[in-house]
Amino acid sequence: MTGQPVLIFDGDCGFCTTSVRFAERRIGIHARVTPWQFADLAALGTTPDRAGHEVLWIDRGRVYGGAQAVARLLIAAGPPWSPLGFLLRVPPFRWVAHGLYRLIADNRHRLPGGTPACARPVDPR
Repeated sequence: MTGQPVLIFDGDCGFCTTSVRFAERRIGIHARVTPWQFADLAALGTTPDRAGHEVLWIDRGRVYGGAQAVARLLIAAGPPWSPLGFLLRVPPFRWVAHGLYRLIADNRHRLPGGTPACARPVDPR
């Protein structure tokens, strides 16, 4: 594994793919970007279940998911994005970011660019 961070996203999800492409163009992603379906997840220290549940930022063996992955992406992008990334790491902003991320991730199939392939399987509980 190289020293470059890795951004893992759901390549089957139209909303996720559109979001990552937007971030590449507008924010600048300083990482290797790959859909989880084509990544060696075990070598990266994660699982298909987690990668299908949330976007992942993997850096130096540490795996950050969801809103914290977005925070790390923003920090790595540098100014003017990094202050927002640092803000998303501290309570109560961290809690709000987590709730907003889950709301969006759980409803991504309903959002622009979303398709039925974006929907997560229903929890059997």
